[in-house]
Amino acid sequence: MSTLPAYRWRLAPDGLATRRQLRALGLRPGGQDVVAQVERPRRKRGPLVAYLYRLDLAKPVRPMTPARWSALARANRARRICPGCQADAGYVIPASLGMCVPCHDRTEQRAA
Repeated sequence: MSTLPAYRWRLAPDGLATRRQLRALGLRPGGQDVVAQVERPRRKRGPLVAYLYRLDLAKPVRPMTPARWSALARANRARRICPGCQADAGYVIPASLGMCVPCHDRTEQRAA
């Protein structure tokens, strides 16, 4: 197992980019391995780490097809349906609650 080269925040060499930076350029890692990491120091915990990929090996982002758009719309719609009342909440149900806010409030009132 070899260790990755680590660079300080904003001091990575040209030709390397994080996933977010690649995406902003319309690229994706395309199966390549991580070549380095950049570390951002924090005061009370360990540093934040972002992995770096080579720009010259990155591939273009795959275009969204009509089937992908449809699947994404179905998935987002499913995240809005409350498992308690089966109604469309009008917003994405918080994972911390597991149900819409009115259903959550009703269950808390019953428990109290």
